[in-house]
Amino acid sequence: MTGKQLECSRQLRHSCVLKQRLVLSHPGARTAAQYQSIHRSRRLGARSGFCFHRRNLSSDFMSDEACRERIRFPYPPALQPSVRRGIAPDMVDSTTPPSTGDTGTATSGSLRWRLLLGAAVAIFVAMALAWAVMSLLFSRHTQRSIVTELTREGLEIVAGLQLGADGTPRMEAQASDPRFERPRSGRYWQAGNARGAVRSVSLWDESLPTPQAVRSDGWSTREADGPFGQRLLLIERSIRLGTGNLPVTVQLGQNLSDLEAAGAAFERELGLFLAILWLALLLAAWLQVRLGLKPLAQVQGALASLQRNPAARIEASLPSEVAPLAVAINTLADARERDLVRAKRRGADLAHSLKTPLAALRSISHRARETGAEGIADDLDRVLGSAAAALETELARSRAAAIRDSPGVRACAPLHVAESIVGVVERTELGMRVAFDVEIAESLRFPLAEEDLMEILGALIENAARFARRRVLIAADEYNGAFRLQVEDDGPGLEISAEEALMRGGRLDETGHGNHGLGLSIAKDITEATGGQLILDRSPLGGLRVGLRWTDSQRC
Repeated sequence: MTGKQLECSRQLRHSCVLKQRLVLSHPGARTAAQYQSIHRSRRLGARSGFCFHRRNLSSDFMSDEACRERIRFPYPPALQPSVRRGIAPDMVDSTTPPSTGDTGTATSGSLRWRLLLGAAVAIFVAMALAWAVMSLLFSRHTQRSIVTELTREGLEIVAGLQLGADGTPRMEAQASDPRFERPRSGRYWQAGNARGAVRSVSLWDESLPTPQAVRSDGWSTREADGPFGQRLLLIERSIRLGTGNLPVTVQLGQNLSDLEAAGAAFERELGLFLAILWLALLLAAWLQVRLGLKPLAQVQGALASLQRNPAARIEASLPSEVAPLAVAINTLADARERDLVRAKRRGADLAHSLKTPLAALRSISHRARETGAEGIADDLDRVLGSAAAALETELARSRAAAIRDSPGVRACAPLHVAESIVGVVERTELGMRVAFDVEIAESLRFPLAEEDLMEILGALIENAARFARRRVLIAADEYNGAFRLQVEDDGPGLEISAEEALMRGGRLDETGHGNHGLGLSIAKDITEATGGQLILDRSPLGGLRVGLRWTDSQRC
């Protein structure tokens, strides 16, 4: 490396470190722009082939890869995302990890869906409990019915029992239930004592379980394993047929699998019914939530009206639960409206108060020009022109804001407005050299106030007269419910494309180099305030064509 390169790099390092120390010594003044200035200085150092440490002024060189990374973005990793967005590193907590751009999946949710979800879960739990309880009740009810039926048949069997000569029980009459006569039918009876037993045909060659703790004063009920591998519901009783005879134990049984099959069928049908009932109740809950939240939808619509018309307020005819919210919103809207009115009034007063000093400065410029100081007078005229343009724009914006705050049904005759403005402009120095053509039907009416259209057309016609060579055309009509107005000239037009001018946003008087800017800015502000659209394109006359369009829906 040559001595000249070393000397150049040493001076560059010294300049960059001084800038860093200057910024670091004033933490309150360290902005993103200053950090970007340091960034640019380091990039200049990289072009000389050097990279240095912030804390070391010696010729301590880094590796090529580390040098390129430091040159690319020389801030700590925690500060890099903020500095790239133009935020000063002082304003960033370096202990907080940088945002990765993931906003997360947690959301506030919907009140309607929360209520519906809660209702669905609550109704489902209630239906499940109802299914379990009703199934249990059905099972107990069927068992009680079977016990009642067996008791009745047991009394029939007791009435038909007799004892033989050897004391063995005998059944003289046949039981009324035919299931007792069918083998393995699931319905059984048996009567016996120590001498012997008699049983139903359904038992075939089997017998019922051995009796346990049989009562003589009534029937007892129990469950036990019976013949043919069946689980039985048994009723038992001990009776005495005549004095001095051995007691006879009478038993009747019913297969429980029949009851379980009936219970399972009942549970399936009950579950299907409760599922349908759950859906019906869920639909009812949805209707209830919809009706319950309907006042909030009214508040939402009122807020939309408030956004379109700051003078609108939420009606007081709301449920008591929502009324406090409406009152709070109305109070906030009143305070906001008062603040806006106060701010607009102060802005307009300030703009008007500056007109007198500007007029005095114009007089001073005129006297300076008369004394031969034309350079100073030219500078003053340029500054005064810019200030006057800014004042006119702000006054137009104040007027546009007042239009937004006082919507209503209005109408005006565009032909009368256009002829009035042309009559004034024709008497000016600019208008004397231009021919004005007005093509507007006398019966046409536009949906805006006359003074609003006067300001829009005044700005556009004066602007067109300033840049037209020989002709200015003003035309208006109504087509498919839209009201259209066009002002065209045969001048040079815009120096930039219409799309670029409208896409830039902000003030149109700042989008060009003096061509049409102020008049278009004023017309655009008032047109948008009245619910219209402004469109720029090339006129068939060769210059600029400004198209304005209003519809009834935009005015609402």
